[in-house]
Amino acid sequence: MTTMAAPTTELAANGRDIRPGRIVTWTLLLIGGLVMITPLAFMFSTSLKSAGQVYDLRLIPAQPTLDNYIKVLSDGRFLRWFVNSTLVATAVTLSNVFFDSLVGYTLAKFQFRGRYFIFLAILSTLMIPTEMLVIPWYLMSSQLGWLDTYWGIMFPGMMTAFGTFLMKQFFETVPDDFLEAARVDGLNEFTIWWKIAMPMVTPAISALAIFTFLGNWTAFFWPLIVTTSRELYTLPVGLSSFAVEQSIQWEMIMTGAALATVPTLIVFLVLQRFIVRGVMLAGLKG
Repeated sequence: MTTMAAPTTELAANGRDIRPGRIVTWTLLLIGGLVMITPLAFMFSTSLKSAGQVYDLRLIPAQPTLDNYIKVLSDGRFLRWFVNSTLVATAVTLSNVFFDSLVGYTLAKFQFRGRYFIFLAILSTLMIPTEMLVIPWYLMSSQLGWLDTYWGIMFPGMMTAFGTFLMKQFFETVPDDFLEAARVDGLNEFTIWWKIAMPMVTPAISALAIFTFLGNWTAFFWPLIVTTSRELYTLPVGLSSFAVEQSIQWEMIMTGAALATVPTLIVFLVLQRFIVRGVMLAGLKG
């Protein structure tokens, strides 16, 4: 009887591993992944083709070349747009991490009159479409002299309701005993927030930083409206004008798009574990 139990258990375990539901799930995930990655693969493939090979739909070019990358990188405008996007995305990300965390900590750990009203007012802004905010943003920028400036591009995203909500939810998981112990030791509130609370919500900070950076790196609508000088174009806006100029040279357009995509891929691949951990902790909290 003992000798038969082990094979039976093994077969049962194997049966669970190859049950039809699991096969269907993995098949659908594989198909979905292929559908999402195919345009990206063809973009990089086209960027390695010469003008005569653009309409060859083979994924691997017959004669791959890096000439397109050399031409694009030698264009001073592209490098300027790349620097602009890096500056804007980095500055807005740092601002979000600082201010959203500070406000989230205040709303989560301090009891004061009107706290819930303020939190609801912040959340209510999430229901306002961005298109409805463009005119007030533009009028404000015009009155303050921010049109066609770096500050004009950045100021609408320097602090976000989503980031405040995210950080508040995570700061609520920080034990109050740690904060009280720090107060007893004589630390001021800013130091407690910076040195004790912030390290305990690193997954949330990482997720907020990633989402903010990627969102501002790919932002197109507002930078297009607020900028008129080509020197201040961000990469998406610059690439759109570049595409008009290079309307026939698809290999050049795809090369510019590929170069613009590389930083976002690097950021995600390097920091994806923080996103996963942040989502897991959020689920456990819920």
